[in-house]
Amino acid sequence: MSAVLFGSFAIFLLLSVPIGIAIGLATLFAIMTTGALPIEFLMKELTTSVDSFPLLAVPYFILAGEIMGKGGISKRLFNVADSMVGNRTGGIAIATIITCMFFAAISGSGPATVAAIGGIMIPAMVEKGYDKRFATAVVAAAGSIGVIIPPSIPMVIYGVSGSVSIGDMFIGGILPGILVGLALMAYAYIHSKKKGYAGTGGNTSLKGTALAAWDAKWALLIPVIILGGIYGGIFTPTEAAVVAVVFGLFTGLVVYKELKIKDLQKVFVDAALTTATVLIIVGAATAFGRLLTIEQIPNQIASFMMSISSEPIVIMMLITILLLIVGCFMDTVAAIIILTPILLPVALQIGYDPIHFGIVMVANLAIGFITPPLGVNLFVGSGISGVSIEALSKAVLPFFFAMIFSLLLIILLPQLSLLFL
Repeated sequence: MSAVLFGSFAIFLLLSVPIGIAIGLATLFAIMTTGALPIEFLMKELTTSVDSFPLLAVPYFILAGEIMGKGGISKRLFNVADSMVGNRTGGIAIATIITCMFFAAISGSGPATVAAIGGIMIPAMVEKGYDKRFATAVVAAAGSIGVIIPPSIPMVIYGVSGSVSIGDMFIGGILPGILVGLALMAYAYIHSKKKGYAGTGGNTSLKGTALAAWDAKWALLIPVIILGGIYGGIFTPTEAAVVAVVFGLFTGLVVYKELKIKDLQKVFVDAALTTATVLIIVGAATAFGRLLTIEQIPNQIASFMMSISSEPIVIMMLITILLLIVGCFMDTVAAIIILTPILLPVALQIGYDPIHFGIVMVANLAIGFITPPLGVNLFVGSGISGVSIEALSKAVLPFFFAMIFSLLLIILLPQLSLLFL
C-alpha cells in the first residue's frame, strides 16, 4: 500500500493538483487499489480529524490576521520599528524585519505577514532607492518568522498531532524567532552597507520611539494580551485566538477607524477561504498519516535512521535535510501532520525534548516559505511587487543561508527553545 500511496501522491503533485486534494486523492487511490480498508475510512478521518477544540484556534488566528492586516495595525507597528532603527544604514529594511516580527506575534501565519507588511513596505523601500528584488526578498524572508514567533498556526498543528502542549510550544518559539529575525537583520545591514542604502534620517531618539509606541499602544497590546493570557492561565490558546479576533475588531473599527463595516465581508470571506484550504489539508493529511501508521512506515523509517548512526546529531541532520526537501514541495501544515508521527518517535528515541524538536521542525519548514517550487511567501511577495519568481528566488538566497545558520543554532542549542519552560 505504501508504494501506491507515495507513488500516486507524487504523480498528483507533478500534475499540479492542489496539495490538500492531492493528499486526499492519493489516500483514496491507495484504499481502492489495495482493498485493505473500506472507503468510509477516508470520510471518517476527514471529519473526525478536524473535530478538535485545539484546532479551533486555527480559523480564529487566520481571521485575526486578516482583521489586523486591514485595520491600520501594520503601519503603526512599522512606525515603532522605524523610530528605533530608521536612520541607520539599511534602516528601512531592518525596520521591515522588526515589523514582521511584531506582526508575527499577532497573525501566526507567514503568508499573512508578507501580505500585511509587504503592501506597505516594498513600495516604501523602492521609493528610498532600494532594489525592488532585495526589498521583496526582505519581506518574503521576514514573513517566514510569522510561524516561529508565537502564536503560530503550525505550532498548533504540531501540538495536536504530537499531543504536545501548545502553550509550551508558543513559549519555546520566542527566542528562536528572535534569533532568526536578528540573522535576517544582520544580512540586511551588510547588504545595505555594500549598496549604500542610507537611513531615513528620521527621529530615532528615545522620545521619538516612545511617541511611536504610544501611537501604536493598542497594536502592541495585542500580543501581550494573547500570550500573557495563555501563559497566565487565563485562557487556552483556542480562547486566546477568539480574544485576538475581538480585540482586533475593536482596534480596527473603534480605535484606529481604518477598518470599515463594509470591509468586513471581504475580511470574513478571505478568512473563510484560507480556513477551508487549511482544514481540507488537515483532514486529508490525517487520513494519509493514519494509513502510514497502519502500514508501520514510521517504525520502518525510525529503524532505518537508527541503523545509519546512533549519534543524535547525525540523525537530527538527516531529519533536517529531509524536512528542507519536504518544505520545497509540501505545505507546512500537511508536512507537520504527516511527518510528526514518523519523526517525533525518532527524536524521542535519541533523547530530544518534544518541545525542542517541535520548534526545530517548525523553524525548518518555515524555510520552505522561501524555497521554490512551492515557496508561498515568494508568490505573495511577487504578486505585490511584480518581481518574477525566478529573480526573487535568487535575491532571497542569502536570507535562506541566514535562516539555515539560525536553524543550526536552534538544533545545537536546545536552551533557546527550553529556557522559559
